[in-house]
Amino acid sequence: MLESARAVVAEHAELEARLADPEVVGDPDRLREVNSRYAALTPVVTAYAAWTAATDDLTVARELAAEDPTFAEEIPALQEHVAATEDTLRRLLVPRDPDDERDVILEVKAGEGGAESALFAGDLVRMYLRHAERRGWRTEVLDATEADLGGYKDVRVVVGARGTPAPGEAPWARLKYEGGVHRVQRVPVTESQGRIHTSAAGVWVMPDVGDVAEVEIGPNDLKIDVYRSSGPGGQSVNTTDSAVRITHLPTGVVVSCQNEKSQLQNKESAMRVLRARLHQLAADEAAAEQAEARASQVRTVDRSERIRTYNFPENRISDHRTGFKAHNLDAVLDGDLDPVVDSAVEADETARLAAVADD
Repeated sequence: MLESARAVVAEHAELEARLADPEVVGDPDRLREVNSRYAALTPVVTAYAAWTAATDDLTVARELAAEDPTFAEEIPALQEHVAATEDTLRRLLVPRDPDDERDVILEVKAGEGGAESALFAGDLVRMYLRHAERRGWRTEVLDATEADLGGYKDVRVVVGARGTPAPGEAPWARLKYEGGVHRVQRVPVTESQGRIHTSAAGVWVMPDVGDVAEVEIGPNDLKIDVYRSSGPGGQSVNTTDSAVRITHLPTGVVVSCQNEKSQLQNKESAMRVLRARLHQLAADEAAAEQAEARASQVRTVDRSERIRTYNFPENRISDHRTGFKAHNLDAVLDGDLDPVVDSAVEADETARLAAVADD
């Protein structure tokens, strides 16, 4: 733990120096990147300083107690303080999800239950919008398909932070646990006999990566071959080595161009096509990863694969992964979602600590 903490402290000091570098200050993208990393490491540095101070105090108390037994009375309290600061530091050093600083795209889809499921999907969307409002996040509805009797068949919403959120407070860090099947038990507005029905809606949560960045092409990533053009053409076709074939070695993508008269023009055209293909390849890979994540969160939107139940008659909400239960469903649906999310964050953190301990 000490080695990891000291490495973080060293990196934090280096980042602090870079924040004063005119070249970094003058580059908004670099400044944002450095500042974000600096902010992410600051809690670790603060916790390390607190742990170091507590440890030093305990050491001094033990030395003084050797000369004056009255100082021994302070040792138990100091030991507890050291243990507490060590636990905080250890938790902060647990490897984090690399997407934790990202915004999210929430997708809510009606499942079993017909019109009632669509109405419940609308309730969930309102819950997330109200929760985002409480946290000062911005929201944007990308697209939505409304149901005939109200609610949504499906809807996609972007939830984004304003400014640079504190570590663990960005939308993805908080809302990624919402992915799964949400079950509701209540008397639908369409029920004339007053019977309680059970229906479900599915929630998918994806980190918002923004526009797919252009793939950087290194100087050693390309194999360029030139050859004589074939087929009908102008004066220089079939007489000069103007055709160009470019192979992108990391991916194996091959692009050839021979329509232009000069080798330079063909190379420029081939590079333009290559960049477009690599851009699309990155997008396809991201889509495949997203599809895998979606499949892992919700395989089918039925009533059996549930992560949470919203019981209206008892005003109760239950999270089946963490064991969280509360009888304030009305408040939760109005956006007071933090206690439910906190239970998931704590469970995830406990599992991560256990994994580190096992290693």
